[in-house]
Amino acid sequence: MNNTCYFLSNYKKAIALVVGFVFFTNVAFSQIQTPSSFFTPADTLHKKRFYTATTISALTYSGFSYGLYNTWYKQFDQEPFHLFNDLGEWNHMDKFGHFYTAYFQGVLCYKGAKWTGLNDNQAIFTGFLLGTLFQSTLEVMDGFSAKWGFSVPDMTMNLLGSSAFVVQQKFWDEQRISFKVSNIPLAYDDTEIVSLDGGSTSSPARRAKSLYGSSFPEKFLKDYNSQVLWASFNVRSFIDLEYCPKWLNIAVGYGANNMFGGYENRWFENGAEFLLDESYNRYSSFYLSPDIDLWKLRTKSPFLNSVLDIINIFKIPAPALEVNTRGEFHFHFFI
Repeated sequence: MNNTCYFLSNYKKAIALVVGFVFFTNVAFSQIQTPSSFFTPADTLHKKRFYTATTISALTYSGFSYGLYNTWYKQFDQEPFHLFNDLGEWNHMDKFGHFYTAYFQGVLCYKGAKWTGLNDNQAIFTGFLLGTLFQSTLEVMDGFSAKWGFSVPDMTMNLLGSSAFVVQQKFWDEQRISFKVSNIPLAYDDTEIVSLDGGSTSSPARRAKSLYGSSFPEKFLKDYNSQVLWASFNVRSFIDLEYCPKWLNIAVGYGANNMFGGYENRWFENGAEFLLDESYNRYSSFYLSPDIDLWKLRTKSPFLNSVLDIINIFKIPAPALEVNTRGEFHFHFFI
């Protein structure tokens, strides 16, 4: 995947993140004068909330879809709908990203549906439908693009992410296992390397900047080397220990490192080909860390509870143990 393809892939991810929040937040700021009553979920169907949330969600979804197509996809050649197999790309980090995004979109849309007064089954269906719809739209657009295609592995992870929300909510009436993301900012090596033909120079830092950008928001969304995807288990939901806080979680994380291309650390820059040596071999890392389940922390403020619901899609920084496929063990003070 070239740099443009990679940027677009992550731009779509950013769009999906934003759209996922829409159903939950809808018209919050238009009625911020009465936050307590406004943010409290309705006991029964609140028609004004429901129709307002539905309208704004539909308009936002349509606007983003139309804008994304005209801004990006329209620039590239179109083909009849076709499939694309990108399994194994980015050491599976992009696949876990699809799972995670579909999951939290399902959760937040469910909470938004409950806010309008829909019953549990209706809200669960709404969460699954919207979480899947947001992601599927992007995959379908890929399917008609000559540069990409409909990725069956991506769509599979989208469905698994949405299903992870549905199964837990349906059978446990809560999310005992929440899926989160964290980010470890990296400083890339700026040591010059020589192209394979010996006529040009580049560096890992320059390559990383072209792939992942330079600002924190860009790198947070785009830099797979700095991301860790977590499955966070609520201890009290599985083991009834009275002395254990209800908000305490144990999180297991996965990350990948030394990735300067989709499948290998080889790229072209200004017509010259570069290849990183074995010191930059790609590897995977596994993490164990305590976490906080903000969905278990309830306050007297419905507005603050809503904020905590959103923040809970990110892992709270905490000490962590790492073991990686290079046989190394590391301790991190915060991750």
